[in-house]
Amino acid sequence: MKRTLSATVWQEGDWFVAQCLEVDVASQGESEEEALANLREALELYFSPPISTAPPRVRAIEVNIGAA
Repeated sequence: MKRTLSATVWQEGDWFVAQCLEVDVASQGESEEEALANLREALELYFSPPISTAPPRVRAIEVNIGAA
């Protein structure tokens, strides 16, 4: 199944960064085309179903909120 997503591309120093606007996935490359190709690969991995080799471990973490 194919899905069309939107991406922005900008240059940071020597690298081009491509970021998907619909989901929080980004990638980079030495050219705009490479950054988009790397983003496409990252998105395909993002949307592929997970394959677990071991059950995930759920952990509790404590976080200080509003501490200066």
